Amino acid sequence: MSNNGSNYMSQTFQIQLSTDKAPKCWGETQLTYNENGAFIHIQSLENCKTSLQRVQLAARKIVAHKIPHISLVGEWPLEYQWHFWQGLSDPCYFPELELAPLAKAEAEQLNAMIKTYSWVKSLVNQTPEDIFPHSLCMQVGEYLTQLAPNEVSYEIMTGEALKDAGYTGIYNVGRGSRHEPALLTLDFIPKGSKLNSPAAVLVGKGITFDSGGYSLKQSQGMLHMKADMGGAATVSGALALAIINGLKSPVRLILCCAENMVSGEAYKLSEILKYRNGVSVEVVNTDAEGRLVLADGLIDACNSKTPLIIDAATLTGAAVTAVGEDYNAVFSMDDELCTEYLSIARKNYDQAWRLPLDESHKNNCPSAYADTANSKPIPGGGPGGASNAAGFLSRFIETPNKGWLHIDLAACYHANANAYFSAGATGRGTRSIASLLMNLSDKG
Repeated sequence: MSNNGSNYMSQTFQIQLSTDKAPKCWGETQLTYNENGAFIHIQSLENCKTSLQRVQLAARKIVAHKIPHISLVGEWPLEYQWHFWQGLSDPCYFPELELAPLAKAEAEQLNAMIKTYSWVKSLVNQTPEDIFPHSLCMQVGEYLTQLAPNEVSYEIMTGEALKDAGYTGIYNVGRGSRHEPALLTLDFIPKGSKLNSPAAVLVGKGITFDSGGYSLKQSQGMLHMKADMGGAATVSGALALAIINGLKSPVRLILCCAENMVSGEAYKLSEILKYRNGVSVEVVNTDAEGRLVLADGLIDACNSKTPLIIDAATLTGAAVTAVGEDYNAVFSMDDELCTEYLSIARKNYDQAWRLPLDESHKNNCPSAYADTANSKPIPGGGPGGASNAAGFLSRFIETPNKGWLHIDLAACYHANANAYFSAGATGRGTRSIASLLMNLSDKG
């Protein structure tokens, strides 16, 4: 891709933005064609959600034609180019795209987003035979190291070592697979940093395939479970984007990775898992495994004494039911932090919606045999399932009412294409988390 706006070649399909209405003969449409390419008709060149969506919608129509070379010509503000790229992005076909010229800083920002989102999408869209717990950890570790070779270090713990170290959630969820469970702990420490602990810790759910375990999913529900590591990809991409953009604060990344499979070694219903912070958990649903692995990562995050913990996960179908596939669900007992994140998300056109979470939610999965169950033994976890899952996670946060944000990624993957996105990973959430990390730098 190039930001060189000159020497447009005649064989390229040229696309321009127009604030004029489409000629009446085209009817009600945002896209018209001419002998050189097409016009996308928008309300204004000012950033406007409706106009940006029109551009993304038009890009989805254009990519269906399998045009090999596309040039964006004329005036194309950054957000319009970004929304066009998002609509054009497709796991099976992507044309050669010549971006329109931008000021240097904006061009660098756009290219950073394209680079990062391309990587996040490719990570999530890999098949479960190509990506498994250890390989996910390795791919993330190697990619982030390439971005900042002298400022990134990481270690990976696998298999029995996890059991010996007390990572009961990751170990037990992953013990039934031929691919060993894995934990990635990665530190980004920028040159000159004087902090003794990370300014933020990112924790991601990395279930590289989820069969549901003995609470076996139906085939249709299992089909897209390669994307159950979307949380790990999202927080890794957020850190990558922040590093590219010049992050000045130290950040730790923790990925809790496993395959949730059925075998003679798999964990079973009614088992009691005892965590390092003293919490005991009865397994009443082996398909509520994401919260079990995240609990280990959240304990580590708290032990780091960081003031900010952000976890992201494709955690519940209940979140999708509540907010649909175009929004991520956000939970926090810290109103100030949640307000800041939602404001950032709005500015980034990265749709998010807050759902309820308070102290009472941690008691909504009772057990007669342990401190809590990992869910309710009914489909989907019952009413308020997404909030109850967040309440479960709060048990593993030392001060859940301060400095903790949980994001249930309802919008990071689409099983089928829609008017704005192809099938597969969307990357939603990556940009907003990266922006929150950059705010840490701004605050010194």
